[in-house]
Amino acid sequence: MNITSTDISLNRRNLLLGAGALGATGLLTGCLGTGGSGQSQPASSGSGASGGLVTLQNSQSDPKPKEALETLIGDYPGEAEINTVATEQFRAQLSTYLTSSNPPDVLTWYAGSVSRNYAAEGLLLDLSDLWSDGGVCANFPDALRELSTDESGKQIFVPTNYYWWSVFYKKSAFEEWGVEPPQSWDDFLALCEELKGRGVTPLANGIGASPWMASGWFDYLNLRINGAQYHRELLAGEHAFTDPEVEAVLEEYAKLIPFFDPNMASLSYQEAVTPMVQNKSAMYLVGAFVTQFFPEDQREDVDFFSVPTIDPNVPSAEEAPTEGYFAAAGTDNPQGTMELLTYLASPESQQTFIDISASSNLPTHPDVDTSNFSPLVQKGIELLQNTEEITQFFNRDSSDALQATADDALTRFLANPSDIPEILANWQAAAERVWNQ
Repeated sequence: MNITSTDISLNRRNLLLGAGALGATGLLTGCLGTGGSGQSQPASSGSGASGGLVTLQNSQSDPKPKEALETLIGDYPGEAEINTVATEQFRAQLSTYLTSSNPPDVLTWYAGSVSRNYAAEGLLLDLSDLWSDGGVCANFPDALRELSTDESGKQIFVPTNYYWWSVFYKKSAFEEWGVEPPQSWDDFLALCEELKGRGVTPLANGIGASPWMASGWFDYLNLRINGAQYHRELLAGEHAFTDPEVEAVLEEYAKLIPFFDPNMASLSYQEAVTPMVQNKSAMYLVGAFVTQFFPEDQREDVDFFSVPTIDPNVPSAEEAPTEGYFAAAGTDNPQGTMELLTYLASPESQQTFIDISASSNLPTHPDVDTSNFSPLVQKGIELLQNTEEITQFFNRDSSDALQATADDALTRFLANPSDIPEILANWQAAAERVWNQ
């Protein structure tokens, strides 16, 4: 080995089928996790897989997840190599990877619409055998099977982890400031006002190298104001970004802008954690992968609360993005590709990843050891069990191309929210170009 159309609607019962597997003290990196690029490095050789050399193109470039995948490839009993690049570079080059005359065999990416879009172009290998009786994914929850299935009914994705989004904070900081997690949206806005009055930045964020982070609050406000069904339909092109429903979302979003870190446009999502570590900022809407960026001695201090309800008539919803692997249809080594995917999706490999990657995600294999789940992860499981609807994230419920339109529109909005109708008109025009491709 070398180390070198509309989305499926998921409810909590389907997603958590076989919930004994759902949780861990640490797992894969964030929603789109960025970081430094990595180069191929040598690892121990071995024998086993009969399909020959297999290449893994890896977007998980944060140090701990990268180390975890390098360890797995180093321990693989066949011939495999891994190449790691920063996620934004990976995203920009993904179509090129898949259409190359010599594509990587296996690639890390995301389940849902974003995978189905590539499958619809004929770019992904049929992985249905891995989901059939005796396959490594045969006993995965039905909702994960649906999320990994293309429009023709083939499975084209192997999910290995997912995680929840919430508003994360430090318990000791809240205690020091004499505040508590809010119970309502009005409480949340009042808490932001109070913290700002004390000289504390209420809301951390990092949209510099990771502009997709601006979609986190958009998603949640749309879920809280208009509901998950409208949100999914909007991202599928069944509604317009110029709708009054979307304008209402940005009007609510604008209320938060005075509370964000004024340096957020120069920070990545990882760097946005530093002011929280220093008690200079208080709360961060982000995925559970955020725990890996806190010092080890602060991780048990991290807690979270769900974005509070805005309209009690709207069903509850949470985001639980799912990650894993797909394979290039153009691989010249389909046998070795299937063997590597079987290895990566096995309970042993998922457990190894859990032990090394140091974030707080949930494994997908029902045989992963759950005995050492942290209280934070147990609380995350409970959150997903008790919500009425589950979505993924903006690009995963739409496409990587539509995410680019959101990045542009929402970063412009955060910099200057004075003309919401114009921002939405430009967003709709850009979205129509994507939908009409």
